[in-house]
Amino acid sequence: MSKKEFVEAFAARTGENKKRSEELLSNFLNLIEESLLENKDVQFVGWGSFSTKVKEARIGRNPKDGTEIKIPAKKVVKFKVGKKLADAVANAK
Repeated sequence: MSKKEFVEAFAARTGENKKRSEELLSNFLNLIEESLLENKDVQFVGWGSFSTKVKEARIGRNPKDGTEIKIPAKKVVKFKVGKKLADAVANAK
């Protein structure tokens, strides 16, 4: 589902117009992003949580020729699914 499709579905479900729905969604996503940039986890009980993690620098291999390459350290976003959502997806038919 694309963002546009999501906004349309959200608007239909909530009764908001599409412009307002897109504004609400953008604010929601921006708040999650800002929280992660401040190293704050975002948790929705039963649904899942977003957090950041630093991946340490490491040595990898170039798949073309097998030579070693240095992979620099970087911060990544992690999502851990909550039990309620995981169970709902697992039991969907």
